[in-house]
Amino acid sequence: MSRPIIGVIPLVDMKKNSYWMLPGYLDALLEAGGTPFMLPLTSDLAILEQLSRMCDGFLFTGGQDISPDLYGEAPLPSCKECCRPRDEMEKSLFRLLYEQNKPVLGICRGIQAINAFLGGTLYQDLPMQAASSVEHHQSPPYDKPVHKVEIIEDTPLFKLLNQKEISVNSYHHQAVKSLSPNLKMMACSPDGITEAVYAPKKKYVWAVQWHPEFSYLKDDISRKIFRSFIEAAR
Repeated sequence: MSRPIIGVIPLVDMKKNSYWMLPGYLDALLEAGGTPFMLPLTSDLAILEQLSRMCDGFLFTGGQDISPDLYGEAPLPSCKECCRPRDEMEKSLFRLLYEQNKPVLGICRGIQAINAFLGGTLYQDLPMQAASSVEHHQSPPYDKPVHKVEIIEDTPLFKLLNQKEISVNSYHHQAVKSLSPNLKMMACSPDGITEAVYAPKKKYVWAVQWHPEFSYLKDDISRKIFRSFIEAAR
């Protein structure tokens, strides 16, 4: 069986004017049976349309904060660095993929971007806007689980894992605030923060707030998520 081609959104270092990639994203996709490559950073619609046809699935990675104007808000002082070229690329690309019913997996920033693109809003800074005792911004090592999440029954994630509760790593300061009407929650943390979502009307649009790319070597749940994505892309 051929390996699905997976386009991976590039990470952007604005100070160094460079694109880069954490190996865990690519290695986890390779282990799951895909053939990934890092996409160029472009908002050229013709190029994005070509890429959407070339690839069988797309991974929306972590990175900078989402620009608040994408969900109709002014930036708070605690909102951190945003990357406008990446926001614009992802918004245009996601619109194409959503219309084409292409498989998409979002991680960390990915869940936030997908929610914003589909009409939801975000907490710009959890410590300021929704402080809790749950550790959402851990210190290294990042493959270590730091809090539990509840898996909601009658969701694809529950069907995949057959577990009501799992432990996850966590490294974020923004999160889903109001959920897009086009998405449904699949998991939440003890303080009520959305931890996983899916688009019920699409073949496979999943996103998680935690970081399976850091934990997949040790964690079977992380591997199952990547494998479900690759299977959808076949």
